[in-house]
Amino acid sequence: MTETTRPTPAAIRAFRAENPKMRERDIAARLEISEAALVAAEVGISAIRIDADANRFLERIASLGEVMALSRNESAVHEKIGVYENIKTGVHAAIVLGENIDLRIFPKRWAHAFAVTKTDGDQQKLSLQFFDKAGDAVHKVHLRPDSNVDAYQAMVAELRLDDQSQEFAEDRSGYDNGATDGDVSRDELRDHWSRMTDTHEFFGMLKKLKIGRQEAIRTVGDDYAWKLETGAVAEMMHASVREGLPIMCFVANEGTVQIHSGPIFNVQTMGPWINVMDPTFHLHLRQDHIAEAWAVRKPTKDGHVSSVEAYNAKGEMIIQFFGKRKEGFDERPDWRVIIENLTRTGASVAA
Repeated sequence: MTETTRPTPAAIRAFRAENPKMRERDIAARLEISEAALVAAEVGISAIRIDADANRFLERIASLGEVMALSRNESAVHEKIGVYENIKTGVHAAIVLGENIDLRIFPKRWAHAFAVTKTDGDQQKLSLQFFDKAGDAVHKVHLRPDSNVDAYQAMVAELRLDDQSQEFAEDRSGYDNGATDGDVSRDELRDHWSRMTDTHEFFGMLKKLKIGRQEAIRTVGDDYAWKLETGAVAEMMHASVREGLPIMCFVANEGTVQIHSGPIFNVQTMGPWINVMDPTFHLHLRQDHIAEAWAVRKPTKDGHVSSVEAYNAKGEMIIQFFGKRKEGFDERPDWRVIIENLTRTGASVAA
């Protein structure tokens, strides 16, 4: 939509009223606006602009008690019920290492925030919603029946901004990750890959070699990465349930990585979605968005560590799974068995 045809906040609200059953992300897509613009149109009605500073948020959020933390990207929604605990703030990165809520936060990507009140029958649903400068959601907190509403109201009052405008202008500058693929030979990539001693070195290696993640996986050879059928992600989830195997599930966006660590129990398919519906962990994954799935093996000082990674048609990682393990211990053999028996499409491109 051009600037001249962009809907006004009033027009956004009118469209929403005319389509009460349409999901918010679908409304935003139909109107060609961001989700943040949709929320901003309700400022002064059911939304309040608040400070988006991630560290100010983290300094106060534990007071709310049990809540639901939600982080998502276009294809996966990751929800954890618990309390924010063991919090470490920071300018470039912040960490929440709670028993249930486990987050890696990149504060500079948090640009806009709102406290939102929705009415559902006689009930009020309260949430805190955070967005990047492009208007895409980076993190949301939904209050639960046992949440401390007084602490929520106090937090909103403290973080409330003077600017309570309904207008929203998306800014996508700096989001083009461009051509990251450098002129790297397969041998050079394999040399660097083989010398990793920790999975956290992987991103630094990609940056140093100026190669994109998916391109590296496609290139390195099938002793380190092999392509799977796109249905292998669901296959792995069902196998983990059968084996009672604790896994780690990572969903990331521009501002947040949210992690589940532990077993999963209730996996259900509904249309294009595959869902985990456990007491404190909900996952919703669009299987039809998976363009490529890979099994990836990275060397560490404790032996190699295996993951399953799913990518969309743009080459962006949707979701990543590991077998849960403790630092200093070998990867679980039953996780390796699952990974090695997932349905393959054949050898990797570079094999």
